[in-house]
This record gives sequence, structure tokens and C-alpha cells, in this order.
Amino acid sequence: MTAVLHAEWTKFRTVRGWVIGLLIAAGVTMALGLGPGMTGSCNSATCALTLGPTGVPVTDSFYFVRRPLDGTGTITARVTSLTGRLTEPGPGTRPGLMPWSKAGIIIKASTAQGSAYAAMMVTGGNGVRMQYDYTGDIAGRPGRVSAAAPRWLRLARDGDTITGYDSADGRRWTRVGTVRLPALPATVQGGLFATSPEYASTGFSTASVSGGLSQDTGVLDHVRLAGGWAGRRWAGQDIGAFGGPAPGPSTGFRQAAGVFTVTGTGDIAPVVTGANGLGTTIAQTLIGTFAGLIAIVVVAAMFMTAEYRRGLIRVTLAASPRRGRVLAAKAGVIGAVTFVTSLVSSAVVVVVGQRVLRAGGVFVFPVTALTEVRVIAGTAAVLALAAVLALALATVLRRGAAAVTAAIVVIVLPYLLTVAAPVLPLAAQDWLLRVTPAAAFAVQATLPQYHQVTNVYAAQAGYFPLAPWAGLAVLAAWTAAALALAAWTLSRRDA
Repeated sequence: MTAVLHAEWTKFRTVRGWVIGLLIAAGVTMALGLGPGMTGSCNSATCALTLGPTGVPVTDSFYFVRRPLDGTGTITARVTSLTGRLTEPGPGTRPGLMPWSKAGIIIKASTAQGSAYAAMMVTGGNGVRMQYDYTGDIAGRPGRVSAAAPRWLRLARDGDTITGYDSADGRRWTRVGTVRLPALPATVQGGLFATSPEYASTGFSTASVSGGLSQDTGVLDHVRLAGGWAGRRWAGQDIGAFGGPAPGPSTGFRQAAGVFTVTGTGDIAPVVTGANGLGTTIAQTLIGTFAGLIAIVVVAAMFMTAEYRRGLIRVTLAASPRRGRVLAAKAGVIGAVTFVTSLVSSAVVVVVGQRVLRAGGVFVFPVTALTEVRVIAGTAAVLALAAVLALALATVLRRGAAAVTAAIVVIVLPYLLTVAAPVLPLAAQDWLLRVTPAAAFAVQATLPQYHQVTNVYAAQAGYFPLAPWAGLAVLAAWTAAALALAAWTLSRRDA
């Protein structure tokens, strides 16, 4: 087997066109990743990163009607209404309520953005929820709130522990959840709040996205405090100074005869990227992978079909009658050289490309060194497997043009339609990214999806329906099946 591998490696390195083709693939990947591309308006003032208690980037913007709580205490309130407004493309607003518009009660370590919190809330379309520290979410009583179907909410603090309850009548209570907020200060801020996230909607595909700010108003009464609450007056504060859509109602609150009307906009949640989010991920630096993939497919297909075109396959099989070994050697060579070349180019664009994007004012989500390694090595593995798949298709089809066309249809086209230039509806994109080789590009995903954050989660923004290694496994399965078919074909056909 060593001799066969050496022979195939010698063939590859002595054909100048194949070597140049791989270098072109690496060069295009780096040129597109490092060239002048995206620009933004991020700087230390406009895109300052707010980190939550767990180190996750967060948005923390809402209207807060608050009082200090020293030590143990509870707050109870009844919510009788939640309404909202959405901004139009032009001036003005229209009635509309986001599914994750929120109003309710909250206990927060401080008024500083990113500080720890726990909240009980009603939502526009997801019932009662207990949310905490931005990523935590526990479902409570389902259904929408109204005067005929109010929701009673309660938060109880005992040291670092906060417990949330809900009720339909204010007499029979159900515990929704208990959370611990480490190092919660002795004196915290608690009270009522309202917030409503930006909205985004797509037309036929992710190429047509529209949206804007939203705003909601919650009506709460029967507000009761017990324990170490200080002061007699409520203070209103627009946390994050997000600002509301004009000329709709301003954010703020009114208090009359024990009824609080609180209007807010923004969100208390993890930050996301995409059509309704901020910035981009390190996968943006690998935008040139698409062009590099085409060059790699061509080289891999020609590595096999050139032997058929020139009649050299007879010599190769005569020198090594065990045809399966010949195929394995070719696959090993093309896979290895593609992996090494792609590993170098991916490492360069990921490391240097982030600096280029940030220098252009683009906000790039920070990731750990381990995640960077996974993205770099995973991208190289994807391109190596794609090369082997193209080689296997070339073995079956034998003709260069047919093999390249088939490889592009199977490998490149799904990537084009879902990641590089998506023109399909989201449902179709999701299906293609589950069953086609393009699923493997999930290795470039670096951010999780949050069901409690409104966003258009699409592959173009770096969100994939499969986990990174599950997506890579799909491509590996395609490659293994193509190699098995190629081995069977090679063993049954005359050279």
C-alpha cells in the first residue's frame, strides 16, 4: 500500500496544473477573506460588548419601575393586559405584539446592563415564563393574558436564591422555577418592567428581510411587596436607553389608583447575529471557501479522469492489480493535500480576517481558542472530504466534464443556495442543510440558537440546523457511499 501511495503522490506533485489548482483554491480563499469586504459602524462607543454573568454577550434594555430590596422579600403583581406596536418602514407605527414581548416583575442585582436577574413575565405568544441571567428560560402557565384571563406573578428572594410562581386567581400558586444567582448583593433592585424586541420577517427567502423596532405596554395591578423593600415611591428608569419608535407612545410608566401601565422596548436576552441581530461571526472570514471549493472539486475530479482520458489507467492497474488499493491511494493523496492546504489558508483568514473586519468597523463575536481551532480544522476537513467525494464521482463517470458537473451539483450547488447566496425559502434551506453535503459547513457555526430570541436563524448568518460534527458526518456518509460505489464500479469495469 505504501508503494501505491507513493506512486499516486508522485503523480499529483509532478502535474503542475493540479498543484497550481490547489494553490489557487487556497489563494482565492485568502484573497476573499482578507480583501476589503464588509464594513460597519462599530467602535468602542457604538458596539461596546455587554457581557452577562456567564460571559455571554447580552442585550439588556427595558423600562424598569423599581424600588430597592434589602435582603429577603417578595413581590406580587397581576397582569391584565399586554399590547404592542410595530414600526412601519416609513414614519409611524401599527398595532402588533411580538411573541417575545415581555412585561412582568423582575429582581435584578443592579441597574447596570449585564447584571444578574430573575424575572416572571407574561409574553406576547409564549405564555408565562421565568427567565434569568439572559439565557435561562422556564415555561409557566400557557395562553395569552387578558382582562378575562389575567396572570398573577410572584418572585421571592432568599439570599442568592429566587423562586418564581404563577397563578390564575391569586390564591392557588404554582412554582415555576427556582434559580440561584451567585454573589447577589445584599441590596438589589426589584419591581415592574416591560420590553419588546426588534422584529424581522422574510419574503420568499432570507435575501428579502424587513423589520424594525417594536414596543409593548403591560398593565399591572394588585402590586404587593413583603420583606425588606425600602422607600415609598417607585422610580422609573429606561435601562439601556434603547428608545421607542416614534411617533408612538414614549417608554415610561403611569400609576393611578394602584394600576401601573408600563411601556418599554428592547430586550433582555443573549445577543445574536443575522437578519435581526448584530455583527457577524468568524465564519465571515471564510467567505472565500465557496470559490476555493469549486477549484478543489475540479482538481480532484481531474486527478482521476485524466488517467482515463490519456489511457494511463491501464498502466496504473497493471502495476497495482488490486483496484481498491489504487482508489484508496488516490483518495488518501487528494484528501491529505487538500486538508493541509486548506488548513493553512483557513488558519490565515480566520486569524487575520477578524482583524480586517474589526478594522472595517464590523462587530465580530469573540470565540474561544478551542472554537477557532474547530472552525479551522473543520473547514479543512470539509474541503478534504469534498475532494474525495469528487474523486469518487469521477471514478464512476470517468469523464472530466461530467464528473465536475456532478460534483458541483451535489456539493457546490447546495452550498450556493443555502450559504453563499441563499435564494430559497428557509424551510427548503433547512432541508438541504440536513441531507446534502452542504450540511458539513455546520462546522463553521459558533453561536447557539435561542428559542427565546426573535431572529431569522439562517445559514447565511452562521446558524445551521445540525450540530457541527453531525453536519460533518452527513458529508462523510455521502463520501463513504460514493467511494463504495466507485470501488464497485472500478472492480466491474474494464480499464
